[in-house]
Amino acid sequence: MRTIARAVPPRPVLLTAVALTTAAGSLLLQPRPADATPRPVPRRGSAPDPTIREGSGPDHYAARAPVTATRRALTATVPRTDPSLGYPRRHLLSPDPTNPADTSLKLGLTPYHALAPRLNSLQQLGDRVSVEVVGVSSAGHRLYLVTVTAPETTAQATTQERMRELIENAPATAAKSPEIKAGYKTPVLFDNNIHGDEREGTDASLDLIQQLATANDTNTKDLLAHSRLYFNITANPDGRIAGTRANANGFDLNRDLITASQPESRTIRALTIDKQPAVLLDLHGYVNGTLIEPTTPPHGENYEYDLFLKNTYANALGMETAVNALGYTPATDGVSPVHIPFRDQTEGWDDWPPVFTPQYAAFQGAVAAHTVEIPLQVNNSAYDTLPTAELHRRAAINVAVAGAAMRATLNFARSHRSSLIADQIEMFRRGATGAEQVPVSPLTVPGVPGIGPEDVYTTDFPRAYTIAPDTAGARLVAHLIANDVRVLRAATGPYVVDMHQPKRGLANALLADGRDISDKVTAMYDISAWSLGRLWGATVEPAPTLPTTPLTAIAAPSPVAHVAPHGDLRLPLTDPAEFAALNSLLRQGIPVRRSPDGSAVLPEPGTNSARAKVTEAAKAYDVAFEATTLPGVTALHPLRVAAAVTAGELFALREMGFDVTPVSTDILNAGFDWSKADVLFVSTELEYDDLTPTARTALHAFLSSGHGLVGRGITGTAFASTTGLLTATPISGTEEANGVVRVVNSGEVTTGAPPYGFVYAPVWFTELGPDIHVEQSYATGNPLLAGHWRTRAADGTGGPGDAAGRPSVISSRHAVVFGTEPLFRDHPKGELPQVGRALFTMAHTNDGTRARAHASSGSVEESR
Repeated sequence: MRTIARAVPPRPVLLTAVALTTAAGSLLLQPRPADATPRPVPRRGSAPDPTIREGSGPDHYAARAPVTATRRALTATVPRTDPSLGYPRRHLLSPDPTNPADTSLKLGLTPYHALAPRLNSLQQLGDRVSVEVVGVSSAGHRLYLVTVTAPETTAQATTQERMRELIENAPATAAKSPEIKAGYKTPVLFDNNIHGDEREGTDASLDLIQQLATANDTNTKDLLAHSRLYFNITANPDGRIAGTRANANGFDLNRDLITASQPESRTIRALTIDKQPAVLLDLHGYVNGTLIEPTTPPHGENYEYDLFLKNTYANALGMETAVNALGYTPATDGVSPVHIPFRDQTEGWDDWPPVFTPQYAAFQGAVAAHTVEIPLQVNNSAYDTLPTAELHRRAAINVAVAGAAMRATLNFARSHRSSLIADQIEMFRRGATGAEQVPVSPLTVPGVPGIGPEDVYTTDFPRAYTIAPDTAGARLVAHLIANDVRVLRAATGPYVVDMHQPKRGLANALLADGRDISDKVTAMYDISAWSLGRLWGATVEPAPTLPTTPLTAIAAPSPVAHVAPHGDLRLPLTDPAEFAALNSLLRQGIPVRRSPDGSAVLPEPGTNSARAKVTEAAKAYDVAFEATTLPGVTALHPLRVAAAVTAGELFALREMGFDVTPVSTDILNAGFDWSKADVLFVSTELEYDDLTPTARTALHAFLSSGHGLVGRGITGTAFASTTGLLTATPISGTEEANGVVRVVNSGEVTTGAPPYGFVYAPVWFTELGPDIHVEQSYATGNPLLAGHWRTRAADGTGGPGDAAGRPSVISSRHAVVFGTEPLFRDHPKGELPQVGRALFTMAHTNDGTRARAHASSGSVEESR
């Protein structure tokens, strides 16, 4: 049986009739001469679109990320520049070694190793261009920020920062400030190449920067005198070099903005917070005739969407005019007219989840933010099969289209700078004062045609949220603060998030349950729920009022680290940080045993060096070792995991400190050394039927000698069944279903787990064998708390009602199988420990026993 496919072909787009006129006052260049076959998409008011989802696609190298890339992602910090420094800020960049294998070369585009010399030369063109290194990628490549603006003294830069802070922190005052109205420079951010094989935005930005550096026309001088233009030159240099959508850890960075597991994502987060752009463009490919947001419904319910739609739609029209004015046609170049999803499409390209760069930026002050999908495909099969000359032709057209979109955006920012900043101030004012959201309508957003009830999404913000101050709570609080969400606390007690704050929308998006939107649309573009309040393991509760005790703002959570001074020590193993601490201690030879409740018990450290190691682990991972009288039953040992998993799962396992060796069908067929593994984890890329006889023999020898299996989904269950480790029938829900679900935990693997899980193409189990134990079940009734999960249109099956009460995690003596997604994109932190417990449960131990022996008595009845 095969893994459920999650990737869908790129969106088809609608041919839209538009006037091919040039916007007045256009900045700079005119580009050059393209091919892709457009397919029609229904307009608004017509039949619903077919389900169209864009995923990362099958990447057979995603789960082979080096340990060094994981380590760098877990430890890399984002350097912050001094906002009071004047401009220009010149930095001489050291060159990178020439890399003839850089995949950009085949397209006639700029390879990564040529960026530093090019940026050095751009800084020499005058006093408008500054280059800074603002981060490092997972593979260790520098991340460059270019700022283009009129020169500023230190005093002027300090004044700009003071005004920026006033806009966010005192919006009512900022709204009345003549200084801001006259002198604040509008921040505009261009984010390029977040998908590594969608490269042309980088080259268009380099061309535009060069022109801005030297142009002396009135419009350019006015623009730079009243704006700061920021260019994230390549957000994903790893993928640019390798020709992959993902970074070196296999992550789609444009799905990571809420989790921020990767250093590249954290850099984008820092830029949007520090620069506070009013306008943002995120340049992608490839959708023919160039797709320009705003999006279809559903729209994120936490946005001030009236402000966002007003500006984003107006800028989209300007970009449309500029792109269509390039003169490309379907007949001569293969390029269709521009497509604006809000106007031209019913559903399927939504802005519901804030995991994408423009949607995340909307919470950080952007009142016009767009994904722009340039038209002509040059990646994937096109890259491998088209002649080089055709690839060059297409890439050149894409660079021209990207440049036209950017120039139009600069025109918009220049001509609308007062209203853009006023709307940014109003967004922060509403949050700070707890004002009601303004539903979109033809009256509230004049000039935007086609607004209907399907576009109205608002929410009720609680007065506050409280967060319990344990390990999971401290991690969540640190994450909130990193996202510029304000957190308060009294001397003791829970953390408090006062929802009267400028970025209340982001706070609520992170902490609220979300909504079941299954009845709103037939298809969603990506995930439909992501609640940190339910999935990160912390105790988070909405509160109708603020606590009466005095509260003060905090810059960081209080440390949780603690080691009881006497007695045996207990580590609950209900948090990924606790598993990281456990694995660290096991590698150092500290004796650890497993207690009957699944926690880890450390005999009282008998030496100062042992206690010092425990204390160091407590501090490093911010966990608490409490005194305990629980017995330690089974000795635990360092685990070596052979894993056929997704990139997100591999990263999550390594985050918990496991020693993981990625495997696949090909790797096993090539002769895998099973002596290097203690347990096998299978979720993808391992098909038993495709193994050679020799590989099967080696696999069975490993499993029959006492080593167990942890599986996920259809592939993992099929593998457990085929190898005889477990008897159950997996049932698939609808393929596109995803969200936060209610679950009932009933086994040792799920001890201490939250009563919520995450699903993406959910699976449940029937026809359980006689020795199968139900570790967890979907809740009865409707298990979906938030997300999008419908029945199949053809036969009405596969919905949440079919899953209700059914087992979601099961185990046998030799296997544990998950129907949920506990490691999805490294996001649901509170679910990660279930897999950690399962791995230790199934691992072969040195004394020939398992960490947990299944009761051999009687079968467990299938739940309903």
